Amino acid sequence: MDLEQRIDHFRLLGEVMGAIGEGREWPGFDIGLNEEEYQDLDQLVRAQVHHNGWFTEGEVRRALKAWSAELKADKLKKWLSVYDLKNSPKRSVGIIMAGNIPLVGFHDLLSTLMAGHKALVKTSKDDDQLIRAFFKVLTHFDESWRDEVEWVEGPMKGHQAVIATGSNNTSRYFEHYFSEVPHIIRKNRTSVAILDGTETEEEMRGLGQDIFAYYGLGCRNVTKLYVSEDYDLDHFFKAMFDFKEVMTLNKYLNNYDYHRSIYLLNGDDLLENGFLLIKQEASLHSPVACMFYERFGNREALRRDLKAKAEQIQCIVSKEDVPFGRAQYPSLADYADGEDTMAFLSSL
Repeated sequence: MDLEQRIDHFRLLGEVMGAIGEGREWPGFDIGLNEEEYQDLDQLVRAQVHHNGWFTEGEVRRALKAWSAELKADKLKKWLSVYDLKNSPKRSVGIIMAGNIPLVGFHDLLSTLMAGHKALVKTSKDDDQLIRAFFKVLTHFDESWRDEVEWVEGPMKGHQAVIATGSNNTSRYFEHYFSEVPHIIRKNRTSVAILDGTETEEEMRGLGQDIFAYYGLGCRNVTKLYVSEDYDLDHFFKAMFDFKEVMTLNKYLNNYDYHRSIYLLNGDDLLENGFLLIKQEASLHSPVACMFYERFGNREALRRDLKAKAEQIQCIVSKEDVPFGRAQYPSLADYADGEDTMAFLSSL
């Protein structure tokens, strides 16, 4: 299968993801699936919350729409055009996926297959259904895709390179276990936002998406605010009010109640609006239903501080960095941890 065919098949997959993501009725055979196959996918999306309580229907469809927007022929061609993929020998690439948000491991699978390698995929138990189901769609376009992916249940074996995503603790195990093959090992990261009070209402609504999409579980979710010394946090609270529906999910509500109780027992200074706890804290990683903040005076000093913490930060949301509302919509070339996955794969 040549690169043009791969691109076309993923383009078709993007159309399926878009239709399912928007909750459309079966659009006909042009989508590449019959009605029963399409309805099975849609039902899987609806039922994901019973497999993983964080994967509500709305959040799964959000992820599908985000991927559909990137799986366009022109975007795929532009992304891949800067790499030499013609002379790269085929390798078996192990992929150990996270499961914190829907389809979080899809980019690694896409990259590996576009590079012409075989993928040995070990999914997270929290997200093992969606990734398999939407890969299976490719086999409807061409049966030969079945030979391109092996689903690994036990220890990873037969790998010639590895891409592994996990916590800071598991990364130490990965570094040791995969030390003898080329590898990319990813650790815990989070995202931050910078506010100076000049943000528009639209930008603040976008920030709400950056915070609450996927209930704050993604590495691109904002978990820490840097606000100017005179910033009025009431402005922030007012802008977040429209996102109060997160409290309808019991898992989110339980996190809110638990951390509120802990902070109150500790006598911590706390601001709250009924669904988000705000605490002044130096740490970047705030728990679900919480937001840490820190005031800054000198913007250059803040930039130096963020640069020193670069290995902990996935992205920065501000007027000068990732635009408000775009944190959860990375382009194909926005690589996790800033490490170029395609360059790694094309050099094997």
